[in-house]
Parts: sequence; C-alpha cells; structure tokens
Amino acid sequence: MRLNSLDNQPLQINGEDVERVEKFTYLGGVVNPIGGTEMDIETRLNKARGAFAQLKPVWSSNVMTRRTKVRIFESNVKSVLLYGCETWFVRKDLSSKVQVFINKCLRRILRIYWPRTISNAELWRLTKQKPIEQEILTRKWRWLGHTLRRPDEFPSKQVLSWQPTGKRKRGRPKTTWRRSVENEAKVVGMKWEDLAAAAQDRARWRNLLKALCPC
Repeated sequence: MRLNSLDNQPLQINGEDVERVEKFTYLGGVVNPIGGTEMDIETRLNKARGAFAQLKPVWSSNVMTRRTKVRIFESNVKSVLLYGCETWFVRKDLSSKVQVFINKCLRRILRIYWPRTISNAELWRLTKQKPIEQEILTRKWRWLGHTLRRPDEFPSKQVLSWQPTGKRKRGRPKTTWRRSVENEAKVVGMKWEDLAAAAQDRARWRNLLKALCPC
C-alpha cells in the first residue's frame, strides 16, 4: 500500500517483489489509504459478532446468573469489540452502530424479546453498563495519560506531536484524533501543551479524567 506517491515501481526486498495491497491489519487495527476508523470499527464488530455467536450456550443457560453472563460478555465479547478503541476517532454514527450492537447483545442475555420492551437506560442499569461513548472516551484519555508519561524517544509519544509537511487542500480541515482531544480538553480549559505537564502528576490526571468522563 502506498500513500501520496506517484511511484508505481515494484518494491523489492532481497530480490523479491513485495505484494501491493489496498489494506492490511496491524496489531488488530485495519490500515487503509483513506485513513479513518470506519473499516476498523466494522472489523471489530464482525469479530465481536463471531465471539458472541460462539457463546450461545452460555447466553441460553438456565444455570448461570445474569451477573456471570454479563461478566463473560465483557471479558469475551466486549473486549474483542473495543480492542484498540483508544485510538479511534468516533463519530456519532459510528458510536451509535457500536451501541446498537451492545444493546442487542444485552437484551439477548436478559432474554428480552419483542413484544416485551425495555429502555436503554434501564437495560444499562440492570447490566451495570455505561454508554459506549463514555467508555471509549475514558479509555482514550487513560491511554493518552499513559503515553504522555513515556520518555520522549518512544514512537507512540512522538507521533502525538508529529505534524505533516507540505500544504493541505483548501477547505475546512478534517477532524482528526488529536483535534478531538484538543476540543475535549477545552471543556476543562486546557490546551494541548498543558496536557503533557498534567499527565506527569497521576493524581491530577485522575481528577482531569473524572471531569471529562464522569461516571
């Protein structure tokens, strides 16, 4: 896969051509030329659907308690779904798609089928769940604090401050992961430069996390 390159010559390593692809998976995340997280989220949803289907005997069990089933769901399905979500840029439509899947799974675990209905708020109360937007936001800021405390030579920290060279196209700039962090930090009156200093104090960062992601 090549980005921003007009060179179509084959790439060789040890005299062998390297296969050219339109996308690939690296550490569980999908990398493609257009960027974004749509394809990555769809891949995680498909994997989570498969994991949930494999555990059908658990959801149908009359022996296991609701609490046990929910714990199994969180450890074996939800963990698959949210793997790497710390680096997702989540739009409203994408978070809604993830939330719909989770709600559907929880209703099946609780055996709530039509015509019986239950509100999402009551569903989350019975299963002790939080809205998915809030959970992703919490994981995102925990990861950010952990990364900002790393030494400067770590690639994961360097990439946070990396700026692309050249000129961008005219028009409104795209909302990126970093820009989403900057917008969220404005809620508590902080700029990007303030975050690195705040992350060094774990107690201060926990308080910041509580302000941004209230339980």
